[in-house]
Amino acid sequence: MSFHAEDEQLELEERQSLQRVPGLSTQLVDISEVEYRELQLERVVLVSVWTSGTQADAELSIFELKKLAETAGSEVLDGVIQRRKVPDPSTYIGRGKVAELRDLVRETGADTVICDGEMQAAQLRNLEDQVGVKVIDRTALILDIFAQHARSAEGKAQVELAQLQYLRQRLRGWGGNLSRQVGGRASGGVGIGGRGPGETKLEIDRRRIGHRIAALRRRLRELDAVRETQRASRREASVPSVALVGYTNAGKSSLLNLLSGAGVLVQDALFATLDPVTRRLRTDSGREYTLTDTVGFIRHLPHELVEAFRSTLEETVRADLLLHVVDGSDPDPFGQVGAVRQVLGEIGAGDIPELLVVNKIDVAAEAMLLALRGKYPSAVFVSAHSQAGVPELLARIDAELPRPGVRVQVLLPYERGDLLNRIHLTGEPLEITHTEHGTLVSALVSAALAGELAPYAHE
Repeated sequence: MSFHAEDEQLELEERQSLQRVPGLSTQLVDISEVEYRELQLERVVLVSVWTSGTQADAELSIFELKKLAETAGSEVLDGVIQRRKVPDPSTYIGRGKVAELRDLVRETGADTVICDGEMQAAQLRNLEDQVGVKVIDRTALILDIFAQHARSAEGKAQVELAQLQYLRQRLRGWGGNLSRQVGGRASGGVGIGGRGPGETKLEIDRRRIGHRIAALRRRLRELDAVRETQRASRREASVPSVALVGYTNAGKSSLLNLLSGAGVLVQDALFATLDPVTRRLRTDSGREYTLTDTVGFIRHLPHELVEAFRSTLEETVRADLLLHVVDGSDPDPFGQVGAVRQVLGEIGAGDIPELLVVNKIDVAAEAMLLALRGKYPSAVFVSAHSQAGVPELLARIDAELPRPGVRVQVLLPYERGDLLNRIHLTGEPLEITHTEHGTLVSALVSAALAGELAPYAHE
């Protein structure tokens, strides 16, 4: 098909009415009589502009938006998809479709429209003015979920930083309720005493946001210094680190609880875990390692969040091994893998050794599991719920952990049992012989531990 013919086909599709997406509504009963309709906040209609990929991809994206909206506490009433080459620069969905969306909002009684994309301030303002209800975009929705789930001081500071960075970029154009500049000849009867320096409320807001962002960054640097001290102590002790990464709600926290008994919150919701949790574990061969649960990723993770959570994501960047957890029951696990690997590349963790772990095999379709085994033959297939495949996972973690690189042979006095214990925990004992003068040990250890053992070297 020629480019011109493709354009004509696309224009024809654009002239079609907004496509309603079946199965999106969370309403159990359709009550149309206004007097019986419950007064609720955040009754939302979802809007997606489909610019590339297949219709199945577009529907997967809007169903993910539905789950995000429900995680934020909203009730999804309906959803629509529009086919366009690019979103409309003025109203996101185009002027011809705004009236249809306004009718849908009135028909459903929605009080909010959520658009499946990142919108500019002018697009948000124009769509709000014409539809008559609040309009937010996907980024604002994800930020709201993060704000609800942040628990630690660091998590709250990171979320606030991301929200302020998002807001600062969109202050322009949302000035309808902001005061006008007063400087010079005061208007509106302000008169003497009302003349200001000529600074608008918009400028004041922007300056205050800038000050708060600077304060939050200072606070996060202080908190990161504490985290870095903890990392340094683990590195000094030569304890390998393993990070759980994956798409949000893939089951990372469930796996952490299963492997370590950590007692981390497990919830069937997106972004239930924001604050990293680290636990020390031991392999069957006796080696110690740390296992860290990290924040989940998602398609089109907002840049503001990646920047704000950079210190937390350091746990991923500095890991020796990534356990990449995939939800085998998801309609598009391959898309999950691609989205996570894209974010890993963006934060500088793309070259870290990765062990793919397909979770939830007890509820996954057999055909999908076969497809996953075909594409990822080295993956481990487990169920955190039924514990199927966990022994194989533990064996693979033990095999994939970095091996100590320095071979030593030492004769340790019996009173230095602490050094023998560290060889067991962080190294690989090859041969141990108890003699009348002490314990003769041949082992592979880290360079740091080899330095401590040097005084006891034995030929």
